[in-house]
Amino acid sequence: MPAFRRSGASAPVPAVLAVLSAGALLSLTASVMLGSVTLAPSEVAAAFLGGGSDLARMVVLELRLPRALAAFAAGGLLALAGALMQVLLRNPLADPYILGVSGGAAVGALLAMIAGLGLASVSGAAFAGAMASTLLVFGLAHGTGSWTPTRLLLTGVVVAAGWGAVITFLLAVRPSPELPGMLYWLMGDLGQARGFTVPWIALVTAVLLALPLGRGLNVLARGPLQAAVLGVAVRRMEWTVYLLAALVTAVAVTTAGTIGFVGLIVPHMLRLVIGNDQRLLLPASALAGGILLTLADTLARTVIAPQQLPVGVITAMLGVPVFLYLLYRSRA
Repeated sequence: MPAFRRSGASAPVPAVLAVLSAGALLSLTASVMLGSVTLAPSEVAAAFLGGGSDLARMVVLELRLPRALAAFAAGGLLALAGALMQVLLRNPLADPYILGVSGGAAVGALLAMIAGLGLASVSGAAFAGAMASTLLVFGLAHGTGSWTPTRLLLTGVVVAAGWGAVITFLLAVRPSPELPGMLYWLMGDLGQARGFTVPWIALVTAVLLALPLGRGLNVLARGPLQAAVLGVAVRRMEWTVYLLAALVTAVAVTTAGTIGFVGLIVPHMLRLVIGNDQRLLLPASALAGGILLTLADTLARTVIAPQQLPVGVITAMLGVPVFLYLLYRSRA
């Protein structure tokens, strides 16, 4: 299993966060401007100020801005969950979906779609499925004793495979008119993501909750025995990290569907650049993940406009070669 390499001093916190904050504003601006109809900066500014044409205001305020904000929040949640999972499992190649959370959310959402429920009910069912999967994995991994990162990982892989079988069964028995919407959601789709308030509240809350854990996570990354010797309540810390990562993953999946590689690639790349100090890595991951998914969604809307691609296709096309490179580099 890959291990965290020792890192040098982290980059200056204000500089890193300032650069990423500027990148976040630029990515959101680009997302609002670009699409099947490209808007000039003056048109976007006029729409925000209540002027301009009715079409520009509708495109900016009702279509693109809510979708861009939802994409940024979902990307930030996935990257934050990835950073937390990599510390929890002490594996820099861990992913927030590795514990079957996305599979449980997908099953819940598909069941709601099959029942003909509305968008709000589908989102609620996805969240319920994600949390049910979380409790199932944790309960099975814990058993009658304590769980270890390896046992938790293997349990998650098995449960995720089980959810995959259920998803395949549901898609096989469902009439074809329902399939496009289901498949788009499974591949990651922000086309129906109009509600950005909940994911943004979850993102801000999760970052604020994770920051005080930074010092303990730095010690935990070196191993549970050393962390215990240095006074860290290891079991309590692991439970807190696991539950926080599962919750933010559930919110992200509920918002955007199952989008892969964001939680894997972003924390790993940042760790190579800024070091392994979790007090900087966690907020930086939230910003960088938001930037990545916002730009990926913008590309998904524009590459074959006026048609749209599932954003999960874009993140996979970007993530697979990067993951292979990182895997090759870790063996060097």
